[in-house]
Amino acid sequence: MFYRLIYEKYKIKYMMDIPASVVIGKGLRIEHIGGIVINPKAQLGENITLLNGVLIGAQNRGPKKGFPSIGNYVWIGTNSIIVGKIHIGNNVLIAPGAYVNFDVPDNSIVLGNPGKIISKINATEGYIENPV
Repeated sequence: MFYRLIYEKYKIKYMMDIPASVVIGKGLRIEHIGGIVINPKAQLGENITLLNGVLIGAQNRGPKKGFPSIGNYVWIGTNSIIVGKIHIGNNVLIAPGAYVNFDVPDNSIVLGNPGKIISKINATEGYIENPV
């Protein structure tokens, strides 16, 4: 109960909701604090970079009902939304404001709403700083 109260206090103070049950690989980097919400059942790989306003959430109905799984070396820009039972591959850049409710292959950039995939070999080059 004590730790729950501490969690609730800091969730409000920093405007972030990242439950302890989220599976997160090493090297998570949060560049701008505020407005980040991650579903407790989401899975994040290694060397993920999040900016403010990111939502990684569940979809509760339809064919994509479930939680996202995100690969390694993924950069997720400001106000991006990732929802549903989808897989984001490795070396993926999700541009600010993108809406992603579909699988994204390795070595890709996702732009816009609805998201559009652009294939690029070094998609996160220069974006992932100090990988672990």
